[in-house]
Amino acid sequence: MIIRKAVDSDRESYNRTHLLGSRFKGSSAVKKSLLLIVIGILSISMMPMTIWANAAEPPSLVILVNDPPEDLSIVLISGEEAPEATVRKVAWEGYYAFYSRDLDADGQYVFRVSTGETHFEWSPEGGLQGYNNVYTLDVEEQLFTPGMYPFRSAILVSIRVFLTLLIESLVFLLFRFREKRSWLVFLVVNLLTQGALNIWLNNGGSLMPYYLLFALVIGEVFVLGAEMIALPLLIEEHKKSRILIFAIVANLASLVAGGYIISVLPV
Repeated sequence: MIIRKAVDSDRESYNRTHLLGSRFKGSSAVKKSLLLIVIGILSISMMPMTIWANAAEPPSLVILVNDPPEDLSIVLISGEEAPEATVRKVAWEGYYAFYSRDLDADGQYVFRVSTGETHFEWSPEGGLQGYNNVYTLDVEEQLFTPGMYPFRSAILVSIRVFLTLLIESLVFLLFRFREKRSWLVFLVVNLLTQGALNIWLNNGGSLMPYYLLFALVIGEVFVLGAEMIALPLLIEEHKKSRILIFAIVANLASLVAGGYIISVLPV
């Protein structure tokens, strides 16, 4: 009887040890898989993007106008030719762009602004500095200001982050996440990653959306890598594999949505 109890005790101890070992191996396998996935994503993101970077010439000067008049035109008159700005209007903003091929005049550049019966000229002080010169024009005051109008970046970043969170929240619901802790982790992680991404897109980038699309794709790769590390470690409601699939699906959805938002809203 004593021998049987000892054998049963040894067998139970072996089973517990075997179970713990299996769990440890499973956890280790998940961590190794996560590490391989992240390394793969980072490797792809570091690949040369020469073809994309040289796909089109960025504008040398963009004049930003809020609610521009329909007949507003801006012409460079300081050279032999008089090229007119390339115009793009998105929502409440208008972008009047000149490229390096337009800015070949020597000395100071002189621009003529015309709308209705109003005509005035402007020349940037100190000349232009390479690419991505941005000025904001107040047509009524006939005033050019270097850079963009106050709180523009904060407003646009807030709009894009809110819309992205809304889309990813719907995906989160579809994957049946219900626990309060899961939602708290989801909101905190996405506010950090999407907030950082959109702040980065707004700093030093072009106002023309087709250039920002390249930056958006690269940025989303890093966001996906960060979320594939953070979410499985912090969310305990479902299996790691399900959380990883959610991260991939949600970021693909936000990438598509982000491209659309960039095309229909100011950037």
